[in-house]
Amino acid sequence: MLAYTFGSGQLLWSMLWFFMFIIWIWVLIAIFSDIFRSSDMGGGMKAFWIIFVVVLPWLGILIYLIARGSGMHERALEQAKKNEAEFRQYVQETASSGSAADQLSKLNDLKNQGVITDAEFEAQKKKLLT
Repeated sequence: MLAYTFGSGQLLWSMLWFFMFIIWIWVLIAIFSDIFRSSDMGGGMKAFWIIFVVVLPWLGILIYLIARGSGMHERALEQAKKNEAEFRQYVQETASSGSAADQLSKLNDLKNQGVITDAEFEAQKKKLLT
């Protein structure tokens, strides 16, 4: 019975609306991330854009893309460069710290030289091994 009332034309329209909904969610997420990433807008302007996009969904998205769409790529690129710089710094800090065996050797040298006490050595050793 359902097959008679739900023809192929209705199926295509339902699929079209479903995909339009998915595309709207995808664009909405992109716009919200751009709004929160933007450092040239204040909190009031960000709230205005969010309310405008939520209240008038398709029109709000269209107007946002016309008004601020040209800078979306630059803001995304700036964020990617910032993330890459932080990642490189983390890798350099991690790689320069050496292995646990190297650090234990340095701690042992410091203990033998009398720079640190046995208790300090054991505490640092325990910290390194956990």
